[in-house]
Amino acid sequence: MSFDPNLKIGVLGGGQLGRMMIQSAIDFNLDIHVIDPDANAPCKNIATSFQVGALTDYDAVYNFGKDKELITIEIENVNTKALAQLASEGKKVFPQPHIIELIQNKLHQKQFYQKHGIPTSEFIEVSGKAEVANHKDFLPFVNKLATGGYDGRGVQMVKDEEAMDRAFEAHGFIEKLVDYDKELSVIVARNETGDITTFPTVEMVFHPEHNLVEYLFSPAEIDAKAEEEAQALAKDLIQKLDMVGLLAIEMFLTKDGKLLVNEIAPRTHNSGHQSIEGNVTSQFEQHLRAILNWPLGDTDLVLPSAMLNVLGEADFTGEAIYEGMDEVLRTDGVHVHLYGKKLTKPFRKMGHITITDTDTDRLKEKVNFVKSQLKVKA
Repeated sequence: MSFDPNLKIGVLGGGQLGRMMIQSAIDFNLDIHVIDPDANAPCKNIATSFQVGALTDYDAVYNFGKDKELITIEIENVNTKALAQLASEGKKVFPQPHIIELIQNKLHQKQFYQKHGIPTSEFIEVSGKAEVANHKDFLPFVNKLATGGYDGRGVQMVKDEEAMDRAFEAHGFIEKLVDYDKELSVIVARNETGDITTFPTVEMVFHPEHNLVEYLFSPAEIDAKAEEEAQALAKDLIQKLDMVGLLAIEMFLTKDGKLLVNEIAPRTHNSGHQSIEGNVTSQFEQHLRAILNWPLGDTDLVLPSAMLNVLGEADFTGEAIYEGMDEVLRTDGVHVHLYGKKLTKPFRKMGHITITDTDTDRLKEKVNFVKSQLKVKA
C-alpha cells in the first residue's frame, strides 16, 4: 500500500458521480481520464482528458483502458467483457468486472443474496406477462426487469389483479411487496488489503411517483440494534462479494424490525452525497482510497445532515433557470452542488443540496424550506 499520485486512472462514465469523484481527486493531484457517450457530460471540462465513446461497446472500452493503469466506473451499464480482458492483461479494474456483471442483472443480485444467506424479500423469476399472471396468489408484488432498469425505471408496482396488465413483457422477477417502516442505505468500502469501513446508516425518502431518492437524512432515526445490524450486514455482503471499491446497499427496515437488502450499486451513490459536508471523509474520496489500496478514511459524522436532490420541474424542458436560489443561499448550513447540466427536463437530476445542522428538527425544517423554494425551470 503506497501513495502514488501519478497513476493514470480511467473512469467509465462522465456524469455527476464522475464529476464529484474528480473534484475529490483534485485534492490528491490525481489524473482522471473519462469516457462517456455524451459530448457534453458533466465531467467534460474538469477531467484530465475526456473522450466520447459508447460504454457498452467492447472496442471503445478496451481501447480507452489500454493505456490506463487503473480503471473504475461511475455507472454499471458498461462492457464487462472488455474490462475483464483489460484485467487479464494486468490492468487494475475495480470494482472487478464479474461483480459489475452480477449487479447489472437484478435477478442475479437476488439469486446471489439467496445463495449466500443475505436477507432479502421473497421473489419468483418470470419471463413476461403470461408468467406474472400465473402468480395472483403472490399479490401484492413489485415486477422488476432483470436488466436495463435504473433510477426507478424498470420497476412496476402490482398491488391487485387489475394492475397485472401493467407487468413487463420481459425477463425479470416479481418480488413480494415489503411492509416496511423505513428505507435505509449503508455505504461500505473495501480496499485490496481487505480493510473495510462503513458510513453511518442513512434514511431515504423516495419521490412518490418516480421511484428515485428525493431526500435523505443522516444519521437514520433508528435504534442502536438496527444500526448495528445494518452495519454488520453491509460488511458481510461486501466480503461475500470479495469486492474492492465502494458499495451502496439499499435496505428495508420492516415493521417487525427486520432488515432486508433491496438493491446494491458497486459505485458512489445518491444516498452518499451528504457525506461531502456531513462526514469526515466523503464517499468520493473513500471510493478513490479503496480502489487505490490506500488506508480508508474516517467516516464519522461531522454534523447531522440531509441531502435533497435538485430535480427538473415536471413541465419544463430547455435551458435551466434556478428559481429561489437566493433564498436557499441565505439559509445557514446549506451547500449547493450543481452538476454542470445546462438543459433541464422533467425530473432530471440537476444537482443536490446538502444541509447540515446540530439540531435534527431544524434540519428537517430547512429541508422543507429548500424544497418549497428551489425550482428548476426553463
